[in-house]
Amino acid sequence: MTQQVLPIQPLASQTFQATLGAQNCAITLQQMSTGLYVSLSIAGVPIISGKRGIDRVNLIRQAYLGFTGFLYFVDSTNKGRNPHFRGLGSRFLLVYES
Repeated sequence: MTQQVLPIQPLASQTFQATLGAQNCAITLQQMSTGLYVSLSIAGVPIISGKRGIDRVNLIRQAYLGFTGFLYFVDSTNKGRNPHFRGLGSRFLLVYES
């Protein structure tokens, strides 16, 4: 398997484009009081909306949604904390695995 760490910024809200596998994705990260939430679309088609980021848990687990690969957050300190915007890109990494 191949891993790709996505370039994310320590911002409370951000949207960016990324090619994951052969999929043209738009990813939105939004910090709320209850956690960091992720929305993802492929070629303009929504795949997930407002899914909470949990350390080392695949964000898209349903094959019928049509997403190829695995997308998840990793707490690089190995403390197993769920992501927070203040550590995005340094402590909390967004990883795509194919």
